[in-house]
Amino acid sequence: MARAKRGLIGAVAVLSVASLLLVGCSGSQPLSTREEGTGIGAVLGAGTGAIVGAAVGHPGAGAAIGGAMGGLGGYAVGNQMQNQEAQQSQTNSQIQQQQQEIERQRQEIEQMKQNQQTE
Repeated sequence: MARAKRGLIGAVAVLSVASLLLVGCSGSQPLSTREEGTGIGAVLGAGTGAIVGAAVGHPGAGAAIGGAMGGLGGYAVGNQMQNQEAQQSQTNSQIQQQQQEIERQRQEIEQMKQNQQTE
């Protein structure tokens, strides 16, 4: 029982340090989607790993392994999401340019109609 309690305290300590590192690394600029995914994955992985590790008497090792695996998984998901955001932004930009061109052509057609009526 004491060993499990000590393991739980170790898991909480590891999670606290991971959270502080995540907050400290953010600086003054907002985190990118990729960075958020990596951080969230690492924290969740470390927490899960610490809990599993505490059950077998090695919360630190469990947290380290879980944090690394969670970080990798979070990076992959965050990277995919960031790539989709960039693609969506590019698509929106193209749509806006096309709408502006359509409006320009519409105005040109109206001008041509007016010129034709006055002739």
